[in-house]
Amino acid sequence: MKILIIEDEPKTGKYLRRGLVEAGFVADIAEDGQDGLHLALTESYDLAIIDVMLPVINGWEVLSEIRRVGKQFPVLFLSARNHVDDRVKGLELGADDYLVKPFAFSELLARIRTLLRRGSVNQSLEKLTVADLELNLLRRTVTRAGKRINITSKEFVLLEFMMRRQGEVLPRSLIASQVWDMNFNSDTNVIDVAVRRLRSKIDENYEVKLIRTMRGMGYIMEAPEP
Repeated sequence: MKILIIEDEPKTGKYLRRGLVEAGFVADIAEDGQDGLHLALTESYDLAIIDVMLPVINGWEVLSEIRRVGKQFPVLFLSARNHVDDRVKGLELGADDYLVKPFAFSELLARIRTLLRRGSVNQSLEKLTVADLELNLLRRTVTRAGKRINITSKEFVLLEFMMRRQGEVLPRSLIASQVWDMNFNSDTNVIDVAVRRLRSKIDENYEVKLIRTMRGMGYIMEAPEP
């Protein structure tokens, strides 16, 4: 699942993203309200974490615009402000939860999972499919042709990323930044090894291959035309 973080404190933003990636999510970061709003309106997210006090456009305004245009993904506010009026304002604007800083990451993660289970997420986003391959985002299971496939948490994130971008050629640099949260180093083969292991699990025993190598470009996941 993909989460948007709008947080102007770089240290906090990196901490949140690292924790979410380790928990199996894909996460984008924006450091001001304007950039965050642009991502929220142009990309597809399952949940957003928004700081209240943001530069350019504050969190209240970001959420108001998100809801005004009809985006209904869950929103969790983060704030150092612990006044009841602030929490009420956030909820009245359409927030789904409000967490006061400082907080334990374990609590944040529990609240995120609760919001995602609550049904706020459109049910069509619960599963991703490519041909006979199915990834269940809430149960965190993978099946192909009805048969369960066991993969690691990192392989799950990689597979989710590839399935969300099916039909697109994905450069190694993009996979590195989105799945490993790192800059791609051409001297390392970590991406190739990870894709090879994933491919061995979802393609090796099936006639139809879903992951292909695009020489000199990267990888692509797609269902072959009938």
